Amino acid sequence: MSTKPEDIAKVVSEHSKERSLPPLDKWHPELSGDMDLVITRDGQWVFKGNPIEREAIVKLFSTILRREDDGHYYLLTPVEKWRIQVEDTPLLAHTLTATEEGEGQILSLTTNMGETLEIGNDHVLKVESYPDSDEPRPIITVRHGVEARLQTSAFYDLVAVAEEREIDGITTLGVMSHGNFWKIGQGG
Repeated sequence: MSTKPEDIAKVVSEHSKERSLPPLDKWHPELSGDMDLVITRDGQWVFKGNPIEREAIVKLFSTILRREDDGHYYLLTPVEKWRIQVEDTPLLAHTLTATEEGEGQILSLTTNMGETLEIGNDHVLKVESYPDSDEPRPIITVRHGVEARLQTSAFYDLVAVAEEREIDGITTLGVMSHGNFWKIGQGG
């Protein structure tokens, strides 16, 4: 077993259908070990102290990444499972787009891997705060426990389309997407 990114990419491509996501829910190999791979807070994938230069490998790795109940992140193949380190969220979200208006509005975000996610039941939007800080931490779920953190500009765009609603006697700031009101903060 190898921790070289190129070797892992080869195994995954051999076991995945072209243009579809790998079936991580069907892959349950034993832990192979810890890989010297860190995803930095700014979204850079660093292997053994050096950024991974090949964008295709990073994009592939983003499709075989799973966060498990223990809170750790793993790269999976059908036969290997490598624990990696993530400083915040493994993916970033940017470029908010809105289609329709009102109750029919659909908000979409694009990740730094080029994937478009529509805010809704499959891709839940949450705005939390960083520990020991009031700094907002807006995230959208991607899949398999993986989240993407909204970059500052995307969060500002989200706030620009937000509206205030009274919920249980509390003025709440949020956005509509896929027929749901997603809370992003307290109203003014």
